Amino acid sequence: MNECIVVDNLTKVYGRHGSGVLAVDHIEFQVHEGEVFGFLGPNGAGKTTTQRMLTTLLEPTEGRIIIFGHDLARDAYPVKRQMGLVPEESNVYTELTAWDNLMFTAQLYRVPRNERGRRAQQLLESFGLWEKRHVKVENFSKGMRRRLSIGMAIIHRPRLLFLDEPTPGLDTQSAHAIRDLIRQLNAEGTTIFLTTHQIEEANQLCNRVAIINRGRIAAIDTPERLKAAFRRVQSVEVAFAADEAQTSRLSETLRALAGVTNVVKMGDKWRLYTQDPSILLPHLMDYARANGLTVISLSTLGPSLEDVFLELTGQQVGVIRHDMAEEGPRRRGMKGQMGGGR
Repeated sequence: MNECIVVDNLTKVYGRHGSGVLAVDHIEFQVHEGEVFGFLGPNGAGKTTTQRMLTTLLEPTEGRIIIFGHDLARDAYPVKRQMGLVPEESNVYTELTAWDNLMFTAQLYRVPRNERGRRAQQLLESFGLWEKRHVKVENFSKGMRRRLSIGMAIIHRPRLLFLDEPTPGLDTQSAHAIRDLIRQLNAEGTTIFLTTHQIEEANQLCNRVAIINRGRIAAIDTPERLKAAFRRVQSVEVAFAADEAQTSRLSETLRALAGVTNVVKMGDKWRLYTQDPSILLPHLMDYARANGLTVISLSTLGPSLEDVFLELTGQQVGVIRHDMAEEGPRRRGMKGQMGGGR
């Protein structure tokens, strides 16, 4: 399998003469050509610093980056012509039309003059923006601007595309459209490096994910293999027909059941974390019978990528979801997001 990116001993220290804040700590990883590679981490973990070094926007303190066989420190120009970047903050020119944005970017990337119009039309049609091609971008929605920024990043047909937080803040329909675009680009052969704090997005899109925490790589593997390696964060989800008095006692009494490591209220359901659901289930049913509780629904769940993420970054499984459940529908609609900063 060909390697698109090879990172060796990559380090970044912010501060004078290399003494200061260690943001990225001697990390190593490879990205295979043709895959969607997810880069996950909590705030301040080093995600964006790493991506900025990979895209030549930031100089490493130490280490090497090899992209398509070129050492980025010595021979960056051929690499830059083969990559595209979609930053987290929109880079579209709002005073220009969608068409003019694409034409300007195509010129910057030295797309042949006789190709620019054809490629721009193809992208605008594919992204559902053709009818808006002569509208100034200041009148576009956030989702439309995001699609246009991706079009600008790929008009020169890069082999490698860096996406930094492509969907936060978008409505559900726009986020779905962006994810479909990512899948389409990858199916057409583009290697994608996806920096995200949306864990479910990485689970849906990525062939492999790397989890970075405090500047170091905590794990790299496929989402399913990572989940399989953390069987200890399996859970049982149960809903009871219970009155208010019974419900008020459930958190404490469920936590006391044999094999339960944590209890989280999820709307009208309770999630009981355990290393072995087969041991917990009979205790749970005995508890329900003894307390006159009717079980409405019951299911066992394997670890999610979110559970793995929380384990690897030293956070308690269930805490973030509990906070989200307490904060109401707005936050529940953002499940899996770990915050917007780095």
